[in-house]
Amino acid sequence: MSSIRPNQGDPHGADGSVGELLSRVTSDVQTLFRQEVELAKTEVRQEATKAGKAAGMYGGAGFAGYMVLLFASLAAVLGLANVLDGGWAALIVAAVWAVVAGVLYAQGRTRMRAVSPTPERTVETMKENTRWARHPTR
Repeated sequence: MSSIRPNQGDPHGADGSVGELLSRVTSDVQTLFRQEVELAKTEVRQEATKAGKAAGMYGGAGFAGYMVLLFASLAAVLGLANVLDGGWAALIVAAVWAVVAGVLYAQGRTRMRAVSPTPERTVETMKENTRWARHPTR
């Protein structure tokens, strides 16, 4: 009958020295942080792709809207020119567009301040990993 030794085929057995255990923990922590960096890269890449597609659609919509507004403005100038002098009609339409531009600028600036380029989920998991690394038994 053959004798069987415990942990004979287990590379992570309980017979490892403290140095080996620390080496494994360090290696595992390094692997974890590398994976977190990859997660952050993937998360940022996905968000950038979505933002790029949305920006393209906004660009197309913006051009179409520009054309509509151009011709509507010309129609407004020509309509007002029937009542006022042509120069005054064009000035009134330009003043209306100046007010619209100012309002849109103010709203855009407010919304841009609310944008967060930080990968929130990755930051949170990194904080959790750091807390665990400091106190792995909790």
